[in-house]
Amino acid sequence: MPCAFSSKTIAFYIPCLVGDWITSTVDQNPTSNWDSEAPSLERETVASLAKWFNLPSHTGVFVTGATMSNFVGLAIAREWVGERRGVHVSTDGLAALGPVRIFAGTPHSSVYKAASMLGLGRSAVHRVATLAGREAMDIDALDVAMTSFNGTCIVVASAGTVNTGDFDDLVQLAALKKRHDFWLHVDGAFGAFAALDATLAPLVAGMDDADSVCIDCHKWMNVPYDSALQFTKRQDLQVAVFQNAAAYLGNVASNVTPNFVHLTPENSRRWRALAAWFSVVAYGRDGHAEIVSRNVECARLLATRLGEFKDLVAVVAPVRLNVVLFTVQGVDDETKMLVWLQRLTDTHQVFLTPTTYQGQWGVRAAFSNWRTTSHDVDVVVDAIKSVL
Repeated sequence: MPCAFSSKTIAFYIPCLVGDWITSTVDQNPTSNWDSEAPSLERETVASLAKWFNLPSHTGVFVTGATMSNFVGLAIAREWVGERRGVHVSTDGLAALGPVRIFAGTPHSSVYKAASMLGLGRSAVHRVATLAGREAMDIDALDVAMTSFNGTCIVVASAGTVNTGDFDDLVQLAALKKRHDFWLHVDGAFGAFAALDATLAPLVAGMDDADSVCIDCHKWMNVPYDSALQFTKRQDLQVAVFQNAAAYLGNVASNVTPNFVHLTPENSRRWRALAAWFSVVAYGRDGHAEIVSRNVECARLLATRLGEFKDLVAVVAPVRLNVVLFTVQGVDDETKMLVWLQRLTDTHQVFLTPTTYQGQWGVRAAFSNWRTTSHDVDVVVDAIKSVL
């Protein structure tokens, strides 16, 4: 549905659907080349996408989604903190590691979930002040916080926040590494795709300096659920965390390319790479760049068109990428918001989602559907007008 502007509701490319059908038909568990060439295709796909996102020093692996990608990235970060403290967390456990501090400006909820699953605790995530009127981290405030902490830590940067599509300054964050000892994890679930468009690429400048990166495929890459990528510069630590030492699962020696079973929590893995490979081959980098550019233009157009409603609707943040956030007059609590959105949904023209931002209830439109055009923006505006 081109007018379903939710990060959870998109349309997959037809070639990807074919790839997904084949995946189900051949029923491969792509962990080892001993009995299948599926892992080779996964490595080829990961390598192609690493070039798309300008991550030449990173290795990658397919996982279920951004939540798992953030989990894997932070698991590697946890092992790195242990390395800096002279502790092998994967062997000796959390008790030997001690408390770990994670700094973030406006982290996705999955960062807290990952911290909980990793035994670090949700309270390990410390929010850093953001720039005035924005969701982007105040780098000076982070500098002060890390100076006060005075220890090895983890920083989670957002490349595209959920509510406003805002970006932390990755170049400045990388520069901070000259003064502070931290692992930089970038959550670029959808925002990383800015790298494909020359005019948007500055938003993710410096992403190649990250130690780990999360990128979702079932959002802007429009592949069927579930699919995401996890990139890191420290595959050795990744293997230390996730290795499954059994002869029948393949060697984990440092001088061989590790099987995928040693890179994620899963022993049983769907062949997610095939649908993504179809997407890469069918549309290429330029094709995906066109979709990103068109979606961004549609988001900007919607923000402009909402201005036609004057005092009834207010766009509350600049459109930095593909997310439009607006409030509706008189719709100022959860009950009213859900009622209003249901009325909008009942037009059978558009689907939008609720959120809260700076203490206000608002409506979020996230563009990532490959079929969406300016015509669909007109449809959305007409639907909104009908329920104001």
